[in-house]
Amino acid sequence: MKRTETVKHAGEIIRRLKGEYKNAGIVLNYSNDFELLVAVILSAQCTDKKVNEVTTELFKKYTDVGDYAEADLEELEQDVRPTGFFRNKAKNIKGAAMMVLDRFGGKIPSTMDEILELPGVARKTANIVLGNAYGVVVGIAVDTHVKRLSRRLGLSKNENPDKIERDLMEIIPNAEWFGFTYLMIEHGRAICDAKKPRCDKCLLNDVCPSAFKV
Repeated sequence: MKRTETVKHAGEIIRRLKGEYKNAGIVLNYSNDFELLVAVILSAQCTDKKVNEVTTELFKKYTDVGDYAEADLEELEQDVRPTGFFRNKAKNIKGAAMMVLDRFGGKIPSTMDEILELPGVARKTANIVLGNAYGVVVGIAVDTHVKRLSRRLGLSKNENPDKIERDLMEIIPNAEWFGFTYLMIEHGRAICDAKKPRCDKCLLNDVCPSAFKV
């Protein structure tokens, strides 16, 4: 597919998904920017539903960035254990809190270069936090849903999330970057399941090169 055709293809996908998922957006619960960062770190390899269950108690116990910075690591590990990979997540959360206090005056940095310095923060997490906390959109967050659907829909042939992000940024208008992630997540959850995609129920089946083939 030529680039001009891919741009048109992407536009049609976005148009249809926006009509279907009018309220698409982040579903993680948080009340401040650092809680947002914590929730996104915990969401790696974990469902948003489980993260919200865990953070209901977590955010009562740790009320600000200082609480996380001073947390006993083993205790924090147990607090986030249900989200999986708990040792690494706890270490990153505590490390990020310490860096936010020591280097960024207690506030989550608002630029891509700076936020990527925080432990546990790669481009997906950075894009989600920057977009939701500051309205700063410099890329497209590629989570498992975006990765899977982008390949199935013929928007990228790459496996690496950073390369997929670059492919998407070349064919999707900047104004759509932030919302695109959440449209793909909604559709991935509702229809385009990893194991059993419901192609017969999909509003994109006539423009999807993978329809009925997956």
